[in-house]
Amino acid sequence: MKLKNKYTVAVIGAGVVGVEMLRVLKQRNFPADNIRVFARSARPLDVDGTIYNVEPISAEAFDGVDIALFAGTEGEKGAAVTFAQEAVKRGCVVIDNGADFRMEKDVPLVVPEVNAGDVKKHKGIIANPNCSTIQMVVALWPIHKKFGIKRIIVTTLQASSGAGKGAVEQLKEELNQIQAGGFNNVHTSVSNKSMPQQLAYNVFPQIGGFTDGDYTSEEWKLVKETHKIMHDNKLKVSATTVRVPVRTGHSESVYIETKKPVTAAQIKKLLSKAPGVILVDDPKTGLYPMPKDVEGKDETFVGRIRNDAFVKNGLWLWVVADNLRKGAATNAVQIAEILVK
Repeated sequence: MKLKNKYTVAVIGAGVVGVEMLRVLKQRNFPADNIRVFARSARPLDVDGTIYNVEPISAEAFDGVDIALFAGTEGEKGAAVTFAQEAVKRGCVVIDNGADFRMEKDVPLVVPEVNAGDVKKHKGIIANPNCSTIQMVVALWPIHKKFGIKRIIVTTLQASSGAGKGAVEQLKEELNQIQAGGFNNVHTSVSNKSMPQQLAYNVFPQIGGFTDGDYTSEEWKLVKETHKIMHDNKLKVSATTVRVPVRTGHSESVYIETKKPVTAAQIKKLLSKAPGVILVDDPKTGLYPMPKDVEGKDETFVGRIRNDAFVKNGLWLWVVADNLRKGAATNAVQIAEILVK
């Protein structure tokens, strides 16, 4: 891709992540003189008062496009699998939010605060990591660099928007039915069934399908993506991923064991200066990160930092981020910003 003053950018997908990508491009003043939106069908799309004319996607549509942000439709029939290589053939750099290319050897998997240099290794496609992985590595990378981390145990509490617009609508419909006096069999009676279980007034410990060792695909993403991003396959990572009745904002309870002795006070000082991190840690006054406070923000928020009372070098952290922003759209746009520098 040739460096220039202004770029033609395409956003592929007009769902919740695609809309957020358009919003972030504008808010961060990305140097684009032409922003196009591709989806299955043509229609107008209103994003905060700006009207985009959605174009039907085709291989030829990528002619003249410099950077393509794929919002994340995955799988054999997904947009990235179908059109990413066609876009690359036409001189476009693809930044894909889906999982299809993340573990490919020649595809960098990038979180700018952690491994921005990997962008240089791209061969036309750069992958955006999973939302829950992004916020975790942003919080842990400064600790790993300074003290070394040998073990990570994480439980994620992931919002409905992480499963798409349909999941948000399912949660809303279930809440309305419960408030109207129903409770039993709510999931069977709603029209939106994006998730396999009722979400309102409930949590369920399954995101993705079950695979090796009875871990879900989402849990294995946290393991494998962390290894690739942090360039350390020896890290012992174990995860449980849980869907919770929150609209937007993933929370994570993260336990780590470091190689070198470290105190909670040292970690707080370190993270207070870390790029992309905001420390919110005064539990005695009720200050700690919560999803309701991070929605619409680009940083990763960390709090409840404390030493394990019984295990040497063990610490707990509470990590929260907007899964549509830093967990998807913002991280992708940050990668694009690296490309054009």
